[in-house]
Amino acid sequence: MNRQEQLKKLQTTTEFDICIIGGGATGAGIALDAVMRGLKVMLIDKNDFAAQTSSKSTKLIHGGVRYLEQAVKKLDWEQYKMVRKALREREILLQNAPHLSRPLALLTPCFNFIEGVYYTIGMKMYEWIAGSQNIAKSEWLSKKTALKLIPELKSKKMSSAVLYYDGQLDDARYCLALLQTAEDKGATILNYTQAIKFNKNEDTGRLKSLIVKDLINQTDLTINAKVFINATGPFADSIRTMASSKLKPRIKVSRGAHIVLPRSVMQGDTAILVPKTDDGRVIFMIPWQDQVLVGTTDEADELSETPKLEDYEKTYLLEYVNRYLDKNVTPDQVKSGFAGLRPLLQAQLQSAMNSDTKSLVRDHEVEIDRRSKLVSIMGGKWTTYRIMAKDTLDEVYREVFKKETVKCTTEHQVLFGGENYRFEDWQNLVNQYQISEIVAKHLLKKYGVNAKKVLELTVNQPVLKELLNPEHPFIKAEIKYVIQSEMAQTIDDVLERRLGFRLRDESASKAVEPYVKEILGENFN
Repeated sequence: MNRQEQLKKLQTTTEFDICIIGGGATGAGIALDAVMRGLKVMLIDKNDFAAQTSSKSTKLIHGGVRYLEQAVKKLDWEQYKMVRKALREREILLQNAPHLSRPLALLTPCFNFIEGVYYTIGMKMYEWIAGSQNIAKSEWLSKKTALKLIPELKSKKMSSAVLYYDGQLDDARYCLALLQTAEDKGATILNYTQAIKFNKNEDTGRLKSLIVKDLINQTDLTINAKVFINATGPFADSIRTMASSKLKPRIKVSRGAHIVLPRSVMQGDTAILVPKTDDGRVIFMIPWQDQVLVGTTDEADELSETPKLEDYEKTYLLEYVNRYLDKNVTPDQVKSGFAGLRPLLQAQLQSAMNSDTKSLVRDHEVEIDRRSKLVSIMGGKWTTYRIMAKDTLDEVYREVFKKETVKCTTEHQVLFGGENYRFEDWQNLVNQYQISEIVAKHLLKKYGVNAKKVLELTVNQPVLKELLNPEHPFIKAEIKYVIQSEMAQTIDDVLERRLGFRLRDESASKAVEPYVKEILGENFN
């Protein structure tokens, strides 16, 4: 994707069928679904793609063990249906981007016989709901077997453990792959393009165009579209009130924090699920790209564009790391961390209208404003992005276009970089480009079959094969590639979302910022 080419497409298109505001997972999913239904699609985001919630997740593709527990305890059919849908979508996410996702084994420590029975029954129910989409059978393990999987577990009080399976994804790059696939099929995609003002039909009040500011070139542009779709996650209410000042707020935000620890803290490939903290939350400790990702917290928060990881959140998460692992992990061992905001749809039922964000159902709703015809998709979670996109477009056809719905066909659409992907091809990359096994495997997991395009940059410039840091597998060619081919515009775009370097090691990533700045300057001056 090239930003200048996308700008030209926008400027030469008289009218789009739909304009999507928001380049996170939901907006990206809608863009791909819509273009595959034959619609002329425009998508904008005022920041980078997946800059907010969609890159701040726990990196899990899951049905939601906690939601299943609530469904059973409260006999809640809606929670049950949400788990069932998410488990089906889990398989689809795994199959459509094999380079960016993978199955993950998770272990839940048990401290008495009753807990072992309880969690075993729960996980068996989880896999029964998954049916043919189940990844692997759950098991009730002895303490000895559990310690073979995770030797670092604090074993003194542990009596057994339950093993089950979910999925894991590179969230920021998965979102990018959705957008790359949509663009490849004809969609127009622009980051750093801010919605400023809607123009309306004077008689009907219906939205007819959107004035936007290109924040890179500091110019105003007009997007004409038949339908405008608001997919801005936690910020949905701001676009809703831009379209109609009479609309009342619908979104409540929950804050989630994560920390990243060195791999030495937990060296196996199995994750840990802490099923219930003292305050009723769930915490995961997950092997993640040669580090360990720990999260998340869950508390009500105010809307902010730049939520920061707080010291008390580090302390809270480290308390559970040290409670469950036979380690003494200190704050100075935290390699990086982040905080993000989750959009929670305020439930209509009075029982859910309280200050406890953990009790709100993370499902979604499509709202169509009667007068302006603004379509807003609100709520949801990463795993169900495709269902959210489908539901949104089905409603657009039914309620706005007023015509028969064109079928959604994204279920089996392999995403950009995943076509004919074989992880075993790392050996070919080693032989062809004379790189290390570690670098070859890293590039395949990050770019899929496009790893070769990254390495082609090194043919005439062997210096681009050099590591950015001796402790990490990133090479200089990646910087050039993501700027030229993945619309990275800033240092954060490059190091945080395209490479994921900052997430792995914040201090080491800061040391390469001058080099990134230099390459950005070469490409944009």
